[in-house]
Amino acid sequence: MPLAKVLIVTGLILIVLGAIVWGFGSVPMLGRLPGDIYVRRGNFTFYFPITTAILVSIVLSLLVSLLRR
Repeated sequence: MPLAKVLIVTGLILIVLGAIVWGFGSVPMLGRLPGDIYVRRGNFTFYFPITTAILVSIVLSLLVSLLRR
């Protein structure tokens, strides 16, 4: 698949995902999964969405593997 087609398909996927996030305001439960680290102490807040990052990585890997076929 030529690079131009890959870029067009990737762009279309990003537009659709952006429209979904814009329409719903946010993706439900994304960023609030068990395993996401959230620490609040006084005026200091630390947030590290490790479970969300792993889940997004798995989904994107599956999408890329499906598009390569």
